[in-house]
Amino acid sequence: MLQILFTILIYLILVIPVGSYVYHIAAGKHTFADPVFNHIDSAIYKIGGVNSNNGMNWKKYALSLLMTNGVMIFLGYIILRIQSIDFFNPNGIEAMEESLSFNTIISFMTNTNLQHYSGESGLSYLSQMLVIIFMMFVSAASGYAACIAFIRGLAGKSKDNVGNFFVDLVRITTRVLLPISIIGGLLLVWQGVPQNLSENVVVDTIEGTKQVIAQGPVAALEIIKHLGTNGGGFLGANSSTPIENPTIISDLIELYSMMLLPGACVITFGKMVRDRKQSKLVEDIGKTENMISKSRKTRKSLTVWMYGREGRSIFAAMGIIFLIGLSVCFWAETQGNPALAHIGLSQSMGSMEGKEVRFGIAQSVMFTTTTTSFTTGTINNMHDTLTPLGGMIPMLHMMLNVVFGGKGVGLMNMIMYAILAVFICGLMIGRTPEYLGKKIEGREMKLTALCIIIHPLLILGFSALAVGTQAGMEGITNPGFHGLSQVLYEYASSAANNGSGFEGLADNTLFWNITTGLAMFFGRYISIVIQLAIAGSLMKKRFVNESTGTLHTDTFSFAIILVFVVYIFAALTFFPVLALGPIAEHLTLWA
Repeated sequence: MLQILFTILIYLILVIPVGSYVYHIAAGKHTFADPVFNHIDSAIYKIGGVNSNNGMNWKKYALSLLMTNGVMIFLGYIILRIQSIDFFNPNGIEAMEESLSFNTIISFMTNTNLQHYSGESGLSYLSQMLVIIFMMFVSAASGYAACIAFIRGLAGKSKDNVGNFFVDLVRITTRVLLPISIIGGLLLVWQGVPQNLSENVVVDTIEGTKQVIAQGPVAALEIIKHLGTNGGGFLGANSSTPIENPTIISDLIELYSMMLLPGACVITFGKMVRDRKQSKLVEDIGKTENMISKSRKTRKSLTVWMYGREGRSIFAAMGIIFLIGLSVCFWAETQGNPALAHIGLSQSMGSMEGKEVRFGIAQSVMFTTTTTSFTTGTINNMHDTLTPLGGMIPMLHMMLNVVFGGKGVGLMNMIMYAILAVFICGLMIGRTPEYLGKKIEGREMKLTALCIIIHPLLILGFSALAVGTQAGMEGITNPGFHGLSQVLYEYASSAANNGSGFEGLADNTLFWNITTGLAMFFGRYISIVIQLAIAGSLMKKRFVNESTGTLHTDTFSFAIILVFVVYIFAALTFFPVLALGPIAEHLTLWA
């Protein structure tokens, strides 16, 4: 427990300055790195023909995102199909099959990185660099850009300008992802992660057999897969292998890399909303100078006191759900396996099956809960070997898809629940709901309901298709409750753009490649377009004055309301199927 608490404490110390830095980039404010990056960005704009002063409405922003990602999908698919060429291919990897190429390119462009192949044997170095690593940067920057545009819409400083997608894409890549990746990659190399273009090494083991040790640009992939909440491993066993994750220090580097930017996004949201409310409050104060003190200090303190906590309530709600899940998962794994205790094997160490001894239960559980809460998908232990309730937590957090989430996605999804919460509270008192000073009306509620319901529809719909067809059933290798859990996990991971898996499925088939590819595609882009539409609708509305009936959304009590709304919705949509999977498996095991 001390390991976990200390890890979380360090995270809270790190996330605040990172959040402040990202806020300055998102808001176009001055940063210490501007003298260097301004020249780089200007050169990119010139080459790409981008006018950085041209803003976009939400429709043009969404279209630019979709078209850019679409071009990347086409080019990446071509490279995967021709990767057998003798160019950055020292291991002689063959071209990837059609349906697997479709699944892979959709997976990496949607920030999912679900892998129905083993990276060391399925990809050439050319594909690892031009497709996998490159897509990790583009997909992460695309998601973060969409979130920044969404926040601008909620802040409502303009009626029809949410920013310029290409400017946001470039600034996030050059000022956030690339610099941190270079530093983090060098730290991983320091810890022993390979970074080369050499062919694989064949060695003689002490048992007298041959073993192939993978080489390649591993460190470059490792850092951006965590920093961009991507998750695809250079190797099939991902970050549970010493090649990708050799020490406890490398484990912490990877852990904090995937936690920092999603948390920083929430801080950015709070600061950008505060900026809008601060300017509005100062304007109101200027109109009533005889009623309120003219002191600048009074104005500033009043503004920060009233409006500096929007991000904190969202962060608190996410943090509460994360800590509840982490506690349940840790408890479940420390209980061990009663079937082993029944035959006389000691379970005092808890369940160590599928876990690396160098990490133990504490850091394995922390990594598991983090990678599925922050929708990264990387693993440092085998999730398929978790206890039933221990495995249910990462599955549930992907089903919720609001616990920090990937690059900006978790925040955008949580805002949907915040709108739903103020709507429910408004119904209780017979008042039109308001959020961030804007009235929530029929159009916003219809879009919010549609956005929230798409996620469970994809998970449950495709899971039903899998267990109801012969092609789907052929991939299930475990009978009973655990087999259903594997199916649920696969589609929850796909729809949440996570990418981890229980890995018991025979999933490299036409059925699983196509269905998970569709779940990843729709789970990514439909939600983003709807959320940008909601932001576009709200930014055109006039601000309403607060009254005694206004529900304050910047308080800890609202964070608690938000947690209950999320859990109630999860119970209504996912509890029946969870009862047939991990819960039934747990009850059977402990009967």
